[in-house]
Amino acid sequence: MSVRPLRATRILSLALNLPGPAALMRLRAMGAQCTKLEPPAPAGRSGDPMQSYNPNAYATLHAGVKVIHANLKTEAGQGTLRRALERTDILLTSFRPSALKKLGLGWRALHAAYPALAMVCIVGAPGGRAEEPGHDLTYLAEAGLVDGLHMPPTLYADMGGALMASEAVLQARLEQLRTGHGLRLEVALADAAHYLALPRTWSLSTPDGAVGGAHAGYRVYPCRDGRVAIAALESHFAQALMELLGAQGDAAVDMFTPPAHQAVAQFVAGKTRRSLDALARRHDIPLLTMR
Repeated sequence: MSVRPLRATRILSLALNLPGPAALMRLRAMGAQCTKLEPPAPAGRSGDPMQSYNPNAYATLHAGVKVIHANLKTEAGQGTLRRALERTDILLTSFRPSALKKLGLGWRALHAAYPALAMVCIVGAPGGRAEEPGHDLTYLAEAGLVDGLHMPPTLYADMGGALMASEAVLQARLEQLRTGHGLRLEVALADAAHYLALPRTWSLSTPDGAVGGAHAGYRVYPCRDGRVAIAALESHFAQALMELLGAQGDAAVDMFTPPAHQAVAQFVAGKTRRSLDALARRHDIPLLTMR
């Protein structure tokens, strides 16, 4: 059964690029009626930069979303915005606070004009740092999630921030329905990065941590025709893996020793992805083979 807790909730988004539209995509899936107001752009194009650098991503993010255009720096654009706000339950933005104020969207003025309206603001850094320039990469670097000179494999802060923004919309809607009044909530992408970094902060995913490489049953190994990600962390999975290797003893302890690492590495090195997949099914071991 599909649960749609935001059915009939009207959301207006002014948020461009990735975090706002990604949040809107989730809110649409929860039943919200989603409208996005973008800046004007040349005919046939979007005012959101995302459409220029990745049209496929833009199309996916905006499926089922009504997109309108207006220049909010003009009186005509402000009129379009006011008419949209009159039909809105929750406003989603991703501007800096100073930019919102210039557009007449500071919370004090907005709340006075639309007392029942709730507002969720996506910012880069929290509180007094909301005016600082930044992007996903800088927030991940600040949280200790950038290793060496390697780029992160995905936009963790943006997507984590989108999840937090959709959660904030749910919170705002519940409070709005309870009190009949609007409220303002802020979501910072830097906070999302730090939240995602907590396992590393706790040393869970550092090289000496159980899920960072110290446990022989929770690692990526080369096999004959590719790689295999083994996640035999719990004792019963680790025991099954060690028994498959012909090892005996307390797997919960043995898996942290060099011999255990060597045994797993040697075992999988001689196996194909197909044979490893078959062994995983037969012995109930969590693993995934990769090219």
